[in-house]
Amino acid sequence: MNPKLSLVIGILCISFAPILVLVAHVPPVSAAFYRMLIALLCLAPYCIIKGKLRIGKKELMIALAGGIIFGADIAVWNISLTKTSATVSTLIANLSPVWVGLLSLILFRKLSGILFWIGTAIAIAGIIILAGYQNMFELKLNEGILLALFSSFLYAVYILLTKSVIDKVDTLAFVFYNLLGACLFSFLFCLYQQNDLIHFSITAWLCFIGLGAMCQLVGWLTITHSLRFLPSTKVSLALLSRAVIASFWSVSLLHENLGLKEVLGSTVILIGIGVTFFKQKET
Repeated sequence: MNPKLSLVIGILCISFAPILVLVAHVPPVSAAFYRMLIALLCLAPYCIIKGKLRIGKKELMIALAGGIIFGADIAVWNISLTKTSATVSTLIANLSPVWVGLLSLILFRKLSGILFWIGTAIAIAGIIILAGYQNMFELKLNEGILLALFSSFLYAVYILLTKSVIDKVDTLAFVFYNLLGACLFSFLFCLYQQNDLIHFSITAWLCFIGLGAMCQLVGWLTITHSLRFLPSTKVSLALLSRAVIASFWSVSLLHENLGLKEVLGSTVILIGIGVTFFKQKET
């Protein structure tokens, strides 16, 4: 498949995730569990038949640990969707590149360049606009914004944890064990919250199938395919459009109302994240 077409398909698929979570009207962590489980059940037969499950012990542990963190990321993000608008939650969850840069500096003493820090400052300004500067100064942040921020941090940790082994193992095997770890975490979280995992409406089950088969499996597999042929910076920038597409679905399908503060803050965050991906010219 053409890598650009693959990327477009992937972005369109994952842009439906916040809509499906909200339409399902189920506990957010339950939606996260079925998103991972259905994707795993769809992928497992192919991996077993084609012998794609072989993996080293070290890589297995990292894949499972990464899956647990990814499961926590999806669970926290799903909860944030119930506390603030889908547009705001999705945009703030896209701040993971900023966290990656900060953690790389703190843990590995890796500098990210002046454009990264300019972009970070712009993105933080966007968050202040979204949350309201009075609330920022008084530490009265919206719970949904805080959860979306935590979700973006978890995804950054996931990226840093798995980056060292992703090139050493088969992609499908890594994704399989990632999903296995994510399923385990989500299931235990559901038990902790005493969530009902059986008695759902037909609409909810259809949303689960959409989340697992379309958003998780098709969406991320097509995006992974595009990464083999396109520069990661361009793919990352293109992924920012999922927030814009998600906001379109939110307004048109869920009738969400976005005020001037949300529109302005979201635009500033997009600009800030975009700046972090520009390459600085060498002199």
